[in-house]
Amino acid sequence: MANILVVDDEPKMTSLVCGQLEDANHTVTTTTNPKEALQLIEKHSYDIIITDLSMPEITGMDILDKGLIKEGTEIIIMTAFGSVENAVKAMKKGAADYLIKPFSLEELEILVEKLVKKQKNESLQEHYKNIISDNSYSKFIGSSQTTVKIKKMISKVAITESSVLLTGKSGTGKEIAAKMVHELSPRKNNPFIAVNCAAIAETLLESELFGHEKGAFTGAIGRKRGRFELADKGTIFLDEIGEMSQAMQTKLLRVLEERKLIRVGGIDMVEIDVRVIAATNRDLKSEIEKGNFREDLFFRLNVFPVHLPNLSDRKEDIIELSRFFLNQLNFPHLDLSNDIIELFQKYDWPGNIRELKNVLERAIILSEGEPLTHNDFSLEIEDTPLIDTNSDSGSTKKGLKVIEKQMIIDALDKSNGNKTEAAKLLKITRRRLYSRMKIHNIPT
Repeated sequence: MANILVVDDEPKMTSLVCGQLEDANHTVTTTTNPKEALQLIEKHSYDIIITDLSMPEITGMDILDKGLIKEGTEIIIMTAFGSVENAVKAMKKGAADYLIKPFSLEELEILVEKLVKKQKNESLQEHYKNIISDNSYSKFIGSSQTTVKIKKMISKVAITESSVLLTGKSGTGKEIAAKMVHELSPRKNNPFIAVNCAAIAETLLESELFGHEKGAFTGAIGRKRGRFELADKGTIFLDEIGEMSQAMQTKLLRVLEERKLIRVGGIDMVEIDVRVIAATNRDLKSEIEKGNFREDLFFRLNVFPVHLPNLSDRKEDIIELSRFFLNQLNFPHLDLSNDIIELFQKYDWPGNIRELKNVLERAIILSEGEPLTHNDFSLEIEDTPLIDTNSDSGSTKKGLKVIEKQMIIDALDKSNGNKTEAAKLLKITRRRLYSRMKIHNIPT
């Protein structure tokens, strides 16, 4: 809703306009003194200023000419029929529209709603224009079609107050996505509080979330504010929400519905203003069917669902992610050879992005800062033959294996035993050559 200033030297008119707009849930300030209006405009920011054009000493045109109107503020001129020409001049100076007295209050309300919608659309356009340059946007690494779609979804919901439910397997980047929602939102300068619901004992979770009063239980030596209070005016991230017990789900639902909480051992209601983002690696719809998760809580959280795919479903991002982690680990000079890239593309990454980072960190330790080689990575990848040995005939399959073994021996002969050159002749990686040599009992 809009913050509106109404200026008219007729008290009855300001009273009527104020009543109509306040009934429409707008915040309205009125004055019958144009000089006071100039002081208010200088001190405060208004979304819309509604001013009469013809007033003694200072006119509506004078208010426009003073240069005090802040960027983005819309002006509505009220005027008598005989001053329409001056109202048009006011519009040329920046007024948004004018109304001829007497006008219906419903007409004024419709015009105000139109301007509020215009301001909101302009704000959205500005947001989307600038969002790509925001550092928060770039924290979700990747340029694949899948990743770009996720970034766009997050940027759209970020500027709203809607609850967000992030789903996906462990290691897919749910907390990074949650932080991105917060940092792109109007709450970005306020707290972001993360809570891993699976990591806190059930007996302590209520106190952690909602706080407690002195003496509420053994060890409660003083009042403690919970995570929800700490996140006031900001965002709370409830990770692994699917691990929460039914009893805690009920208490959480009540807090989300009432936007109020009672500390453990307390009696006073504490109002909170918190944006909620939840995440889970469970299928909550399945958990609802099993009776493990409350359906009403699910609907409360699932206002805007975002699914984060496995790394194996966005392999185009692996190189970009790898270089990001190498830079983060202070080894930006290390690069990935074609052998390593091929290895990474073949691997299924069951631990997702978290596993990729761990694998790179381990490889850096093993390489002692030297250029990375495939030998620094111990990823279990099912090796495939050089030629298609799938055959229903045992004799045919055996014959193809003999042929493959001979291909390897011939390549090694031609390269005088140089494994790198032999791999190039066979158009495979050195790692794969070593693997196939081991299978065929060819000395390495």
